[in-house]
Amino acid sequence: MKYRRILLKLSGESLEGEKSGGISPARLKTYAEQIKQAADSGVQIGIVIGGGNIFRGLKGASEGFDRVRGDQMGMLATIINSLALQDALQKAGAKCKVMTSIRMEPIGEYYSRDKASEYLDNGYVVIIGGGTSNPFFSTDSASALRGIELGADGFFKGTRVDGVYSADPEKDHSAVKYDEITFDEVYARNLRIMDMTAFTLCKENGLNIEVFDMDTCGNLMRVLGGEKIGTTIKVK
Repeated sequence: MKYRRILLKLSGESLEGEKSGGISPARLKTYAEQIKQAADSGVQIGIVIGGGNIFRGLKGASEGFDRVRGDQMGMLATIINSLALQDALQKAGAKCKVMTSIRMEPIGEYYSRDKASEYLDNGYVVIIGGGTSNPFFSTDSASALRGIELGADGFFKGTRVDGVYSADPEKDHSAVKYDEITFDEVYARNLRIMDMTAFTLCKENGLNIEVFDMDTCGNLMRVLGGEKIGTTIKVK
């Protein structure tokens, strides 16, 4: 296998499945099966999941919530999703731990890099909820941070689209998909992939990003095996 340890970022909205908001048990099950298969192959997997299917801080601020309070609500939403994914993984037969960047035992163990790394070495899937624990940072930034500090070989961004395009493919049918692109080219072309804090963290620390469609069963193993099904973003 090409990778020893990865950080997998999952979208909260993807957990909706065909629903509008909330969590789809069917989508959770397919994610858990893919992650279990990858873990069984020997890849160590840390996961950060968003909370947009429940509450998004920026949206709350636009509707009148205090931004800091809204972001704190969004952090709690990521922990709800983390617990849901843990349940699905354990039902699939995977060893799994939830760690939280906000102290809230017994819901989850308080996050430390060394403890998370120890769990990964011992075959656990480690889900890290609560974002960075600070307002004004997205779960993309939390994912980049955790991936870097845990020494991940790659940042895997599992989304509902199959890679990075020159424009929104749902709005522009002439949009071109990139199989591979550099960080500098993404900056130059002003492509919207993730928030710029997260993107810059990955670039400055040499953490390549794989953007792929996680909703298609089997894709996680395919991209782990090196198949060009999504888009690779590289330093050079």
